[in-house]
Amino acid sequence: QVQLVESGGGLVQPGGSLRLSCAASGFTLDYYGIGWFRQAPGKEREGVSCTSSSDGSTYYADSVKGRFTISRDNAKNTVYLQMNSLKPEDTAVYYCAAGTCRLGVRDEEFGAWGQGTQVTVSS
Repeated sequence: QVQLVESGGGLVQPGGSLRLSCAASGFTLDYYGIGWFRQAPGKEREGVSCTSSSDGSTYYADSVKGRFTISRDNAKNTVYLQMNSLKPEDTAVYYCAAGTCRLGVRDEEFGAWGQGTQVTVSS
């Protein structure tokens, strides 16, 4: 069974940090682009970041550039999203997915999805 499991979400104050993890089983993350997405209630899902399997390049949405960092640990079959300087507008359910970063981070290019982890940024 192909599975992606996100963890690391929680409640954090504005300006705080969280590190999200995306652990894969049933397949090897090395061969795929891995994207992070988020969705707030009543809003469309948006791409946040992506790491490419082909050249290791990364993509970040303008809203998170300079604050978020995506990384891989292939030995652990895990991708991380380090989130710093968090803002209330970062509040959402965060999902990881396997696919391709060819067009940035577009949901139609990702086939395997995790169930999400809640991130809440609030005082």
